[in-house]
Amino acid sequence: MKRIAFYGSSLLSSYWNGAATYYRGLLRDLAGRGYHVTFYEPDAFDRQSHRDIDPPDWAEVRVYPATPEAMRSVVAEAARADIVVKASGVGVFDDELLAGVTAAARPEAIRIFWDVDAPATLAEMRGNPGHALHRAMPDLDLVLTYGGGPPVISAYEGFGARACIPVYNALDPQTHHPVPPDPRFTADLAFLGNRLPDREERVQKFFLVAAARLPERRFLLGGSGWESRGLPVNVRHLGHVSTRDHNAFNVTPLAVLNIARESMAAVGYSPATRVFEAAGAGGCLITDAWVGLDLFLKEGEEVLVARDGRDVADHVAALTPERARAIGEAARRRILAEHTYARRGAQVDAILTEEAARKRERRPFERSVA
Repeated sequence: MKRIAFYGSSLLSSYWNGAATYYRGLLRDLAGRGYHVTFYEPDAFDRQSHRDIDPPDWAEVRVYPATPEAMRSVVAEAARADIVVKASGVGVFDDELLAGVTAAARPEAIRIFWDVDAPATLAEMRGNPGHALHRAMPDLDLVLTYGGGPPVISAYEGFGARACIPVYNALDPQTHHPVPPDPRFTADLAFLGNRLPDREERVQKFFLVAAARLPERRFLLGGSGWESRGLPVNVRHLGHVSTRDHNAFNVTPLAVLNIARESMAAVGYSPATRVFEAAGAGGCLITDAWVGLDLFLKEGEEVLVARDGRDVADHVAALTPERARAIGEAARRRILAEHTYARRGAQVDAILTEEAARKRERRPFERSVA
C-alpha cells in the first residue's frame, strides 16, 4: 500500500477553507485506488469548531495544535510516507512545513507541492526572491495545481519546477447531487463566497450591482465576513453555509453565481469548486468570464457567462424556471461525463506511478555518482 502524508489546511472543515471539497474528492478516490492517506491539519482559525464532516474511514486525520512543537512533531512523520505533499494555504507555519517535510522525506519518496491558489503563490514568488518555494524547488519532484492551465505551467517551470501539472477541480457525485429545494435558500440569484480582499471588488461588480439593477428580485449572499458590509435591501446575508447545505443552496434559487477571484480570473483555466458543485446539483450557473471556461462548460447551453453586473442582471431578468432547469441539467450531464473526481484520481494515480518509476530508474545512477 502506498502511503501519502498530506499537509493541508483542513479535510474536516470548509470554514475559511475553500479547498476542503477538492481535498475530499481527490483523496477519497485515491484511497479507493489503494493509497493510505494521512491528512495533517492544524487546529487553527476555528476550523475544528466548524467541522462539516466527521473523520472519514478513507483517511487518517491528524489534527495538531498550532504550535511550533506540534508542527515539528508532525513534520517528522513525513519520513514514513512514500508520497509527501505540502499544500499551499495551510495558514500557519506554511514555510516551516514546506522546508520540514521536504527535508524529512526519504530519498525515494515523491515530494510534491500542491498549489490550490497558484496565481496568488506565483505573484508572491515574483515579488519575493527569498520566498520559501524558491529554496524548496530543487528538492521537489512535482508541482501540482488545481488550476491555471498553460500560464501557470509556464510560470512554475520558469521558477525551476521539474514538472507542473494542473489537476482541476471536479465533481464528487456522492457529495454533490440534486436534492429537493429548501425554502431557506429561495432567491432569484445566490452567491456563496467568503469576503476576501481580492474578491470583494468583484462581488460588488457582478453581484451587488446586479442586485441594485433588479430591486424587485431576491438575492442571497452566503459566506463569512460580509456582516459589516453594507448590502442592498434586496440582498439577504446568510453567513457561513455548511457543505452539507451546498446542494440545496445550489438547486433552490433560480440561478447561482460563480465569481472567480481577481488573480484566478486574470490567469484563466481556474474553475472554482463552486462551478462543479453547482453543476452537480443541477443548478443553473451564471459565471464571470475567464479564459478556458469552454474546457468545462459550453456558454449559452451549459452555463451563462457575464462580463459585469449588467450582464448578470440581464441573465436573471430573462431566465425562466424552465430554461434555468434545462441549463442546469445540461451542465450536470457534461460534468458527470468529463469532470468527476474519479477521472482526477485516475490522473493523479498515473502521475504518481510514472514519477515513482522515474525515481526508481534514477536511484542506481545517483548511487553510482555518489
